[in-house]
Amino acid sequence: MTSTPPDVALTRNRVATHLVGREHELELVLSAVAAGRDLVLEGPPGTGKTTLLRAIADEWGIPLFYVEGNADLTPAKLVGHHNPARVLKEDYSEANFVPGPLLEAMRQGGFLYLEEFNRAPDDTLNTLLAALAERRIAVPRAGQVQASPTFRLIASMNPYDNVGTTRLSTSITDRLCRLSVDYQDESAEIGIVGLRTENGGKLGDLLVRDAVWVNRATRRHPHLRQGSSVRGAIDVVLVANQLAAIRGVSEAADSSDRLDPESAYPQLVLDAMTVSLSGRVHLDEVADTTPERVIREIWEDRFVLSPASAQPG
Repeated sequence: MTSTPPDVALTRNRVATHLVGREHELELVLSAVAAGRDLVLEGPPGTGKTTLLRAIADEWGIPLFYVEGNADLTPAKLVGHHNPARVLKEDYSEANFVPGPLLEAMRQGGFLYLEEFNRAPDDTLNTLLAALAERRIAVPRAGQVQASPTFRLIASMNPYDNVGTTRLSTSITDRLCRLSVDYQDESAEIGIVGLRTENGGKLGDLLVRDAVWVNRATRRHPHLRQGSSVRGAIDVVLVANQLAAIRGVSEAADSSDRLDPESAYPQLVLDAMTVSLSGRVHLDEVADTTPERVIREIWEDRFVLSPASAQPG
């Protein structure tokens, strides 16, 4: 990406070939960053935010700097610091300053992706104000850094998790555009899981459909405060494939095997679900249950209580 405006229509068409779904979100994110705006993406983990940004950055040929927002993200870690050993020998100078990701992104004209930025301390977030408003930042004993024209701050936050978060000031939010990014629909997630697991054949198709169904069910279960992202379905398929190889579950498993909860295939899915999903779901504080019980209830909904609905198509 240069200082001249990019061809956003061409970029949109080229980036879309690397994504499954997200066409609408792609157009909005692309339009915001091409217009020179900084942006916050609000949505649960595993909704493709990083994939979307990386695809745009790769297409424009600019770096993507990733920073995790947490209580340990100090201004010095974000902006940079003077090398203590060299300071003792040479005193403070620009030569012994070690730039942090914010300065690197400003100098190189890249995207600074600050994930869960509402978990960062207030003084760290306040450091961003000059970069957002003035596109430059003053570094003590090292001078000023002017942002390259393509520098953008892209932040993210999870609206379903307020533990350990900071209330964002108006001075920060007033300088950011915002886009809500939710989970994709079932057909898009089937496409994502199929692409990421490279599954084929009858058993592979069954696993992808069932993994997506049970994974999406975690997001609507009454005892769960937050369900699993599409990453959970990907892991269900990958783990189930290995279990199938260990247990000799045949590729030729027919529909009756699949719908009989006592057969090998449903047990395969249950075991893969337990390993892949029990650590990803978050129980409601008042729920008197365990993640394993919730996972089994969802499995029973798919394979015991209403097996006919598990039929493909």
